[in-house]
Amino acid sequence: MFIETEGTPNPATLKFLPGQDVMGFSTADFASAESAGRSPLAQALFALPGVARVFLGGDFITVTKTDAIVWQSLKPLVLGAIMEHFVAGRPTIEGGHDPDAEEDTDPADQEVVDQIKELLDTRVRPAVASDGGDIVFRGYRDGIVRLHMQGACSGCPSSSATLKHGIENMLKHYVPEVTSVEQVMY
Repeated sequence: MFIETEGTPNPATLKFLPGQDVMGFSTADFASAESAGRSPLAQALFALPGVARVFLGGDFITVTKTDAIVWQSLKPLVLGAIMEHFVAGRPTIEGGHDPDAEEDTDPADQEVVDQIKELLDTRVRPAVASDGGDIVFRGYRDGIVRLHMQGACSGCPSSSATLKHGIENMLKHYVPEVTSVEQVMY
């Protein structure tokens, strides 16, 4: 098994591409070892010294490290844990629905919400995924779009600029009802 590694805009995060599906069409973000209970892969990665966050994308894994360790020491351990997981044929996620995935929307705004989601899925998510992250729609009320940054994007120095100047401007341009974009943290 060959696992490619790519840098991300976040220097504390590396993107690992195992050459096979990781999550398919969904994603999972684990901000701590305690939150990784439903993912044997994330649990294995959090067992390594210095792993601070694990994000599972369609065909990649991003790992964020703490400042206490350097990539030169951690990268071989991460590669080994990922390889061992896939070679053993373990599931990436166990169980079903993520309770944090609930959206806060007004049913009367469904047409606007559909437009926002379409733009995020076609124009934003592919670019964010190429950097080792994801952006998840969490809600829309009173002109305010609520988004959650995951993976390499969570904690990235440029994520606020991307959110405010890139995504907010694009959504305002295509969906006049949008007045602002806010990042939610959970």
